[in-house]
Amino acid sequence: MLPTETLQAEITRALGDEIIELSESLGELCLHVRRTRIAEILRILRDDTALALTQLMDLCGVDYPERPERFDVVYHLLSLRHNARLRVKIQTDEVTPVPSVTAIYGAAGWFEREAWDMFGIAFADHPDLRRILTDYGFEGHPLRKDFPLSGFVEVRYDDTQKRVVYEPVKLPQEFRAFDFESPWDGMTKVMLHGDEKATGG
Repeated sequence: MLPTETLQAEITRALGDEIIELSESLGELCLHVRRTRIAEILRILRDDTALALTQLMDLCGVDYPERPERFDVVYHLLSLRHNARLRVKIQTDEVTPVPSVTAIYGAAGWFEREAWDMFGIAFADHPDLRRILTDYGFEGHPLRKDFPLSGFVEVRYDDTQKRVVYEPVKLPQEFRAFDFESPWDGMTKVMLHGDEKATGG
């Protein structure tokens, strides 16, 4: 296994000024880089033999709606040769596309489609950027923090029309208000049927 200090030194050597921040958390390194350079940086991380981060294990989005660039795009890389992991992060907003890395990691194809579907993060030059988890007529991006809990429309099969129909959400029951207290808290002496036998009453 490649020690974290060695991996950090090799990343610094290979990338130099490309690094915005390189930090360690829970034994794993996290690398922050510029969005416009992500494809070139991932190619270096993959092809440099001292790093050999040849597998893209995951690509996901994170939403921070209070920031001007509200989304983080996170790439989780693995080196089987060195038994090492690296997390790479970039930032983007709702309209600026991120360069696609499908030419570098083939697995990025479906991951980028998922980030588009769930967060609305666009990827420039993706060969087939369309929804992958929600339906084609779905409105919005459900993992954004500002997406309504009930969604925009509901889907059901209409037996008279013999097809799936989309309708505005109807909530026949109001959301319940839970007090989250234990049912045993504040309980007074309650006589249950049969308790009189135990007390001799």
